[in-house]
Formats: sequence, C-alpha cells, structure tokens
Amino acid sequence: MSEFLHFSEHRLQELALGFMALVYTIRIVWFLRFKAAGERQAKTGLPGTSRTKGVLYSWVNIAMPWAMESTRTKFLFYCQFVVFHLGVATAIILSFIIPYGRGLLEIPLVAPAIQVITGAACAVGVIRMIRRIGSPYMRAISSPDDYFSLALLTVWLGSAVLAAPYGVLEDPSKVAYAEGLRLAFFLLTAFFLIYVPFSKISHYLYYPFTRYYLGKTLGYRGVYPIRRGSKA
Repeated sequence: MSEFLHFSEHRLQELALGFMALVYTIRIVWFLRFKAAGERQAKTGLPGTSRTKGVLYSWVNIAMPWAMESTRTKFLFYCQFVVFHLGVATAIILSFIIPYGRGLLEIPLVAPAIQVITGAACAVGVIRMIRRIGSPYMRAISSPDDYFSLALLTVWLGSAVLAAPYGVLEDPSKVAYAEGLRLAFFLLTAFFLIYVPFSKISHYLYYPFTRYYLGKTLGYRGVYPIRRGSKA
C-alpha cells in the first residue's frame, strides 16, 4: 500500500470527520439558542394523545409511508428514498470497513452485497438527477447546491461500487488498479465529509429537532399520533 493511500484511508478521514463534527457541534449549539414558542391554545383532540406520544410518532414517521399522503400515493418515490439512503449508509460503513475491518470483506457475499446496495443507490441517484433536470417544476425549486450535492453523492456511490471488491489487496497484478479505485473512493469521502455540513445534505442534522417540535405541538393538539381511519 502506498503512503498516500494509507494517509487517505486513515489520517485524512480522521481530519475530515473531526472537521465535520466541529462544524456540526457549532451549528447545533447555535440552533439550540432559539427556543420554541409555547402553545397559545387550549389542549384539543381526542384523549390518549400527548406531547410525548406525538414526539415519538413524529420521529418514526419517516418509517411509516402509509402515514403521509405524499408517500402513500407515490410509493415508488418512497422506495427510491429508502434505497438511496441505504446506499449512502452502506458506503459510509464501507469507508470504515476498509481501513479498520477489512477482514469482513473476505467473508463471502459481503463485498457483492455492498456493491448491490450502493449500485442500486447510484442508479436511483441518476434517476433523480434526470428527473430534477427534466422536470420544469423541479428546476424551478432547485439551487446549484441541489445539483452538485446529488451529483456528488451519485459519483461517490459509484466509487463505492468499484472499491468494495478491492478492500483487500491480494492479486499483485491488480495492486495499482485496486489502489487507484480505493484512493478515488476515500478522496471523495473526505471531500464529502467536509462539504456536507455546508450543503443541503445536512438536513438530517436537524431532523430530530424539527420533528421533536412538530410532534410536541401536534401531540398537544391531539393530531399526533394519527388514528387509523382518521380523516385528519
């Protein structure tokens, strides 16, 4: 293994992760400075609901496609959402497996499974990019960051597909090729970690907070959890 590849897989990733953690910490501290307003109406809704139940329901709402009309009526889009985010999570895990647990890649079917998941997510990324460019409605609400973030994620997922089989260098004749694929994957990973805190990809950082406030309010008003069969 070359020294630059070793640096890219270890020290560079550690520095990028540390930078991302620092920026996220600053953003969370800043975000928590703003307190949610209190309720201005009397508690309403059916008995059996509460703020706590509303918060819990709001947090897990993302895993209940039947609970929202947007995902209930467009289930294919929800499936794309799941596949895409599973692929991102798998690529992140791969970035830790290769430098710190590459023995896992020697287990039969592990590397192919990673390739299937990240490959499917990469395909979804391509579909999303085509839709964003082709739809006049999507273009109207898209910013340059939307295009760049999606393109970055799609290319990064593609690099994970190519790098996964070469997490363990065995064939001397393919060392240069394997190192090149791994280097591309880890350089993209480092850039991804540094760029994410300043992009819309960081929306997941605010998910627990925004869903907490929403669930707390709608739980107080008796809306969350939504009862099955309710027309609300």
